[in-house]
Amino acid sequence: MKTKLITSTSLVVAALVTGSIAQAQELQVRMGEPAHGLTAAELNRFALGKTQFKRQFNAADGLGPIFNDDSCATCHSTPAIGGASNKFVTRFGKAANGPNPFDALDSLGGSLLQVQAIDPNVQEFVPPQADVTASRVTPSAIGAGFVQAIPDATLLALAANPPSPNVSGIAHMVTKLEDPLGPQVVGRFGWKAQVATMLTFSGDAGLMEMGITNHLVPTEQAPNGNGALLAVFDTVADPEDNAPVGQRIIDRWDDFQRLLAVPPQWPPQGTMSGEVLFNQVGCADCHVTTFVTGAAPEAALSGKVIHPYSDFLLHDMGSLGDGIVQGQGTEKEMRTSALWGVRFRNVLLHDGRVNSGSFSTLINQAVGFHDGEAAASRNAYQALSPADQAKVVAFLDSLGRLEFDVDGDNDRDDIDWFFLKPLFTGPAAGSFNADAAGTIGDSDLDGDFDLADFGRYQRGFTGQP
Repeated sequence: MKTKLITSTSLVVAALVTGSIAQAQELQVRMGEPAHGLTAAELNRFALGKTQFKRQFNAADGLGPIFNDDSCATCHSTPAIGGASNKFVTRFGKAANGPNPFDALDSLGGSLLQVQAIDPNVQEFVPPQADVTASRVTPSAIGAGFVQAIPDATLLALAANPPSPNVSGIAHMVTKLEDPLGPQVVGRFGWKAQVATMLTFSGDAGLMEMGITNHLVPTEQAPNGNGALLAVFDTVADPEDNAPVGQRIIDRWDDFQRLLAVPPQWPPQGTMSGEVLFNQVGCADCHVTTFVTGAAPEAALSGKVIHPYSDFLLHDMGSLGDGIVQGQGTEKEMRTSALWGVRFRNVLLHDGRVNSGSFSTLINQAVGFHDGEAAASRNAYQALSPADQAKVVAFLDSLGRLEFDVDGDNDRDDIDWFFLKPLFTGPAAGSFNADAAGTIGDSDLDGDFDLADFGRYQRGFTGQP
């Protein structure tokens, strides 16, 4: 139940008398909510998809016999359903040796370990043949539909025209599970950019993370490759996701993830001094700021300007590589992580090795681990003064923040008003700039927090989620 908005009576009366509350202006959407502009039918698809995304499966549904978790939402949960989390999976394989390339040990259940089972007798383990293991933390799906709508040509052009001598990104060409005989396309999801679409991701994750077979991947994973064990414990007929086309579980997962709004950003892109420094030290060479989406099935996702802060390409990260090979993604190559929403991540980097301390501490440690193509930018950042580093951190802390969300918990409620009220300046343009604390209430960016902004705050009021 939403809490009652507590406001200053004098402000409300003054606003009503003077007519100062501005007319409707589009506010940013909380992380986890549907994108602006969806039709009623699309919103219904989003809602149905969210229900399936939160669904907890059991053995009777086809869960397992080996799996990592029983629900999409268990792993994709922060700061809302569809986001990231500090849940990990394990990859393993046998390292390259002389003429022998990396071996994912597919015949022994590789390269993904399933850590749970419907029966102890089928519990998987890392086989002794494996001499490489790597942890992977759950990435966010928020904004995924917009990323999917970035034209392949845009990403290929980035790969063909490196922004600096230190950077040489590779577009990972992959086959869509939903079009196995079709042309290869540019991958953009997953730590190795090994996935091109949310439908491919949904089909693959359904099988690999939960053991739910579907029309894209109809064959169950055998525990450590043991087909005899699989025959005994896989008691639900495959494919387990067997609804009509368009109504399958993976279709619902695809709908939910693709129709999620992009993460908010406040102050907006290009307004903070920390972003200028971010660009100057070379971070934006890989964490590319802006894209324009191409044609998507939904008009609300088409032709939109987005700011994900990633190029979605593979880069040689040197010692930060994970030792695992997936397609074109070699041992040292990792996809550039999108930074939008980073303020809600309490574990950073692909393996979550940065996982404690303040946001500033997390960022500084994560930058310190950057290597390979990112080494020059890392060194340039570390050469900044502490004050300038703090400006960069403040900019990164804006990635995922809503206007008016002073306490940074992904909503606008009366707790925020408690902190906003002292920032009220009235119509006093120039009272603060984008780096000032008061900008959180300056929704029209005219340098003050006045009644026009207050009116927008009221319209955006969400109460406690």
